[in-house]
Amino acid sequence: MKATVRAHPNIALVKYWGKRDDALILPHQSSLSLTLSPIHVTTTVEFGAAADHVELHGHVAKGSERDRVLRLLDAVRVQAGRDLGPAKVVSRGDFPMAAGLASSAAGFAALAVAGRQAAGLPADTRASSILARRGSGSACRSVQGGFCEWLRGEREDGEDSYAVQRFDAGHWPELRMVVAIVDRGEKEVKSRDGMKSAVETSPYYPAWVKDAEAEVPRARDLIAKKDLEGLGELCERNAWRMHSTSLAADPPLCYLSPATLGLIQHLREQRKKGVPVWFTLDAGPNPVLLTDAAHEVAAEALARACGAVDVVRCVPGGDAVLLSEHLF
Repeated sequence: MKATVRAHPNIALVKYWGKRDDALILPHQSSLSLTLSPIHVTTTVEFGAAADHVELHGHVAKGSERDRVLRLLDAVRVQAGRDLGPAKVVSRGDFPMAAGLASSAAGFAALAVAGRQAAGLPADTRASSILARRGSGSACRSVQGGFCEWLRGEREDGEDSYAVQRFDAGHWPELRMVVAIVDRGEKEVKSRDGMKSAVETSPYYPAWVKDAEAEVPRARDLIAKKDLEGLGELCERNAWRMHSTSLAADPPLCYLSPATLGLIQHLREQRKKGVPVWFTLDAGPNPVLLTDAAHEVAAEALARACGAVDVVRCVPGGDAVLLSEHLF
């Protein structure tokens, strides 16, 4: 009745931005991401506890934060078809939370896999991805490693909206993602609120959906060919267009800081000098730089020179995995 899982966050190369169903967390368009290692979240779930208890990153969860975790475990109880009793959950991450680094993706992916295992359910990647999605949309892409595509799906019940691995972590070992943390603070507007505003008020949103869906097969082709320049250009284009939908919302929403823009501008100058480095950017101020192993050190130096308070070097990450040691 107890299980512990470690899962990695992911960075979307083709972004997820906007739900067509808020309750089931169903997207308006497909997306594609890269799982990032070594950063991770470890989560232990135990059923049959004295009372429901949720501890996230060193504090006892309350309110909506606690409710999201317990709702996902309620879904596990339904799948198990039996009374599992109250649940104790302890989750810890090793990177800044709520700073645009998809910490919730790693957390809910770990929770979904650990919850099913603790309930005695069989290992099932698709079922775990669907379950993780109900906690946090991008979490469905962190159940597996490498490059994962979240299928938009068509069904109203969401059973055809889950992530599939297109290329595993070993497909492109030379690829590097350098997380440039220019701001450690929490976002003023959470991703789920920002995307809701964009869906409801941005005149650019319909064009975003059509364009982003079309970028997914292009990204798959570039990844298959290990075309760094082509993928870098696509990542930047897609990130700019996602942020444009929010800038055009009412009221306008800007996740970019002066340091974000300064770093992005400097990347253009470096490419003119022959340094192969591009950026992508989720809903937050911290760019993630896309480069190769030969230029990883140069990318870190560039980020620090442009004001990054911390830098995390990442390689393609693997699947969510069960651990033998528990957090409690």
